[in-house]
Amino acid sequence: MLVVGVPAAAFGTNCFVLAPQDGEQCVIVDPGIGVVDPLEQVLRSHRLKPAAVLLTHGHLDHVYSVTPVCGAHGIAAVVHPDDRYRLADPLSTMDPFLVAMLEQQFGRRATWSEPDDVTTMEDGQVLAIAGLHLTVDHAPGHTEGSVMFRLPGSDPEPELLVSGDVLFAGSIGRTDLPGGDPEAMWRSLASKVLPLPDSTVVLPGHGPQTTIGRERRVNPFLLDVAARAR
Repeated sequence: MLVVGVPAAAFGTNCFVLAPQDGEQCVIVDPGIGVVDPLEQVLRSHRLKPAAVLLTHGHLDHVYSVTPVCGAHGIAAVVHPDDRYRLADPLSTMDPFLVAMLEQQFGRRATWSEPDDVTTMEDGQVLAIAGLHLTVDHAPGHTEGSVMFRLPGSDPEPELLVSGDVLFAGSIGRTDLPGGDPEAMWRSLASKVLPLPDSTVVLPGHGPQTTIGRERRVNPFLLDVAARAR
């Protein structure tokens, strides 16, 4: 399988392009700030045709470019219904200081328009898109509608987990922002993350990739969840 990371221009957000191989259809996950041009370069380089944009949650740093990307390719954005409201105007839920910082960095006023085509997905649903089969894991805690995407492995390739802002290398997503819930995050980690095989490769919303086995051993949040579950 082809996996290409496209780093955003702000907040260290990871956008991912997933496809069976070069020259096929693909899905784009979390097109953040300033990814439009580098994303188009990736698509041209690998001769890929986008089939959908998948969103792990509705925070601005993960959805900033969703409307131009969807519009350029005539595709839908897919989000969990509990975060659907965030696509109406994610700028309104962002700290004004951060909005001003973005405007200064990019030299223009931050604006927002919702994608023309937005569909929703449910926990446990298998999205058969672009020759891929992605299982949706609803994992609230960072936001109400946070999800992760699992892609099955095939020998010798391990299972992949696109974890959004649920799980990072050595950490987890914040729960102190509007819509965050520490107890919901604990339940998500216990029921959706800890049962996964150690070999699962984790592609997080920020920072480097990791594995479930590594996080099970060293991530203090997972260690605490495992201890509390015993």
